[in-house]
Amino acid sequence: MTSLLIKSKVLQEIELIPEDKLADLYNFIHYFRLGLERAQVTGPNPILAFAGSWKDMPDELFTDFTAEISQRRRQAFTGRRNEGSSG
Repeated sequence: MTSLLIKSKVLQEIELIPEDKLADLYNFIHYFRLGLERAQVTGPNPILAFAGSWKDMPDELFTDFTAEISQRRRQAFTGRRNEGSSG
């Protein structure tokens, strides 16, 4: 579909929206656009800034580190499951 055709279809859909929902639609479109602009400004996923953070860590320390992370995650999620089943 061409850009012009898509815009035409979007406008047709907007015409079918009840008036009491137009403000919600505006907010959705507005914040969607702002999110797109922000994504362009920030560039690639910010998490990639951490890529290679542990590349100089010795293998043994890295293995201990990842094991500790796994253990902490299990503990955290076990706690959540237990809290959820008590009610």
